[in-house]
This record gives sequence, C-alpha cells and structure tokens, in this order.
Amino acid sequence: MNLKEAFRCQNKLRALVDECVSVLQRQSNIVKVKEIHLRNKMMPETEDEVVESVPANEFASDVTALTEFVVYLLGEKEKLCAAIRSAKSGLQLDIDGESGLNYLRQRVSATFREMTSLRSSEEIIRGGGCGYKFNAEGNQTAFKCDLKRVTTINFDRNKLKKQTRALAEKIDEVSAKIDACTVNTQVDYESPFDVNDTLSEIFESFLEKKITA
Repeated sequence: MNLKEAFRCQNKLRALVDECVSVLQRQSNIVKVKEIHLRNKMMPETEDEVVESVPANEFASDVTALTEFVVYLLGEKEKLCAAIRSAKSGLQLDIDGESGLNYLRQRVSATFREMTSLRSSEEIIRGGGCGYKFNAEGNQTAFKCDLKRVTTINFDRNKLKKQTRALAEKIDEVSAKIDACTVNTQVDYESPFDVNDTLSEIFESFLEKKITA
C-alpha cells in the first residue's frame, strides 16, 4: 500500500480501538446481572423467579475475545506505525512538518482574507451619543445626541492581498508535494482487513481466524 492508504488504515485502526474501548467502558456490557425474586420465602407454594440481564451490546457475548481483539488491533497499529516511519525516512520532504506548517498557512490566509473584506465606513447612530450641559439652576445635566462612528482600516489592503495570494500559491505547492509523496511512497504493510468493513465484520473475521488457528 502507499502512504495515503496507510494513513487511512491508521485512522481506521484508531477508530476501531476507540469503538471497542467504548464498549468495554460500559459496565452493562462486561457484567452479567441475575435477579432472583425470592417468592418462595413469602409463599411456599410458589417458585422463585430468576431474571437475567440481556447484554446491552452485541459484543458483550464474548468480552474476553473483545479484549484480545483490542490487543490485536494495538499490535497491528504498532506494526503499521513502524512501517510508516520506515517509509518516511526515505523521503526528502518532512511530511509531518510541512503538513503542520501548511495548516498554519491556511489559518493565516483565512485571517488575511477576512481582513481584506473590511472597508472603511461612516455611520450615524441616532441618539447614540451623550453630552453634558448646565441648566438654568446651574446644575450639570446629561443629554442625548447623535453619534457619528468612523471606521478606518488600519493596514495596507493592497499589500495584504499580495501576501494572501503568495500564501495561497505556497499552500497549493506544498499540498501538491505532500500528495505526490503519499501516493508514490510505498509502505511495507498489508492490512488484515478492508478499511470499509464495520467493527462487527472485522471482529467476526478475527474470531474465525482465532478458531481455525
């Protein structure tokens, strides 16, 4: 598989582990509860009634196997991480570093675009202002007046537009290099399952292999 497929498989393994852990964290999935209604004590002619809890999850039927499955998934993720690390070591491009840097470039570029959308403006806010004056008795009193609000951009829009265009070009350039690396770089790992399969399907396959092993 190539790096792009390896990253997708890595995400799938993480999602599977998270889903399994979520099942195991629910007590109703990992314990069996039996309630015995002791009717015979009160009425000798009646029998005690036994009510057993129904597992809340389909995987609760074999919790031990599910824990083994989680350990198996962690082992696969460990192997895949090692294979990805080995594949990256032969690259001239630091994919992780450049991806992180490109993310920052995108954030800065988005901020710049918002800034360039601003315009200088004037507006009159009726009754938005206030002042003070002395009345006939010599007392200071407040009064309302209109407010003129003048907003002026505090930066060079033309220069900012050039910086935004330059960032966009750099982002596209680096993205293309990263895409080329992820598609053309091979990873020495074979996924034991189809990444499109569900947890149920992958767990069932794991159980079948375990039985036949």
